[in-house]
Amino acid sequence: MASYDRPRAGGSPRPLETGDTWWYAAVAGEAAGSFSTRVRTRTRRGCLGAVLLLTVVYAGLVLTATGRRWGDAAMTGRRADAAATTVLREHPSLAGLTTLSLVLGCVLVLAAGLIRKRYALTGLAAGAVVTALALTGLLQRYAPRPRLADAGGLMSTGFPSAQTTLALGIAFGLALVVPYRLRSVAVGAATLWAVGVGAYTIAAGQHRPGDAIAAALVVLAVFCGLLAVLARKDKVRPGARRGPALPGLPVTVPLALLAAGGLGVGLWLLGDTLALPSAAPYDPAELRLAHRCGQALAAGVVAAVGLALLGLLRRVDVEGAPTPYRLGGPFVEAAGAPGDGELMGPFTEDLDHEIS
Repeated sequence: MASYDRPRAGGSPRPLETGDTWWYAAVAGEAAGSFSTRVRTRTRRGCLGAVLLLTVVYAGLVLTATGRRWGDAAMTGRRADAAATTVLREHPSLAGLTTLSLVLGCVLVLAAGLIRKRYALTGLAAGAVVTALALTGLLQRYAPRPRLADAGGLMSTGFPSAQTTLALGIAFGLALVVPYRLRSVAVGAATLWAVGVGAYTIAAGQHRPGDAIAAALVVLAVFCGLLAVLARKDKVRPGARRGPALPGLPVTVPLALLAAGGLGVGLWLLGDTLALPSAAPYDPAELRLAHRCGQALAAGVVAAVGLALLGLLRRVDVEGAPTPYRLGGPFVEAAGAPGDGELMGPFTEDLDHEIS
């Protein structure tokens, strides 16, 4: 701390390595309109919005009879969908490839962070993925569920989907460890892969469409919360204006089309598929329609969640220290030119001023 700087009331002393102008960085980070404050506000709102949507999805698709009936019809309708059954029958190795891709995705996140020596961000990305998986397991085990009318037990559910949680968590983890200029390409491509993983789990009958939708919202809430904490700690800085948007267009444009098309088609078909009879037998055409509606909605939501994270991180760089604050003009000229690597204070050497 420089001799002309006085500690703020109730403030903690800053390490000398941050330079003599730490006070200006602290004020800039704590100001109401500062960049860190804006990032923290929008990521916190993103986290709260994801939690709210997750609650709505849980109440609508798990707790209501209509939602459960629609989810069961979408899962049963995969057998009536000739396209899905043909792909699964002709490519039985998809199950192994899905598991292998999840393992390779975890290795990719860790390798990218360690090779670039971003150890703290790598640990945060891994911790966020583990947290999302832990929340998924807790919801699967302890979330209240209705009881079956015949057996008296709890209704079996995979809400949310662990595979989709891991896949999308890997995609979002890349946002923390890849270079800023490659973020859109990496996150967009990995989100498209996560859409494929979610579609496979639905087509294979492992999860209902609502499980994949809930998994995407869980991952978004966890990573938005992490980004809000990073912004609160002033670990973010403005990114270059010519950042990752233009190189990422070949990936983000298909992702945007998938999000818009999936949500549009899914919501359009949802009105017809919700009008299923309350008891079997069901028309195979209605079951097939419900399955395709669920696939479209799940793909649209996962793609939209990926775009939402990229939008929240627009022109936000999460790696590296903030740019040091330097002053020029008559104050610096009166105090003398600083040496190489020396940070300059705002006042002259008469020490008649103090910061209160």
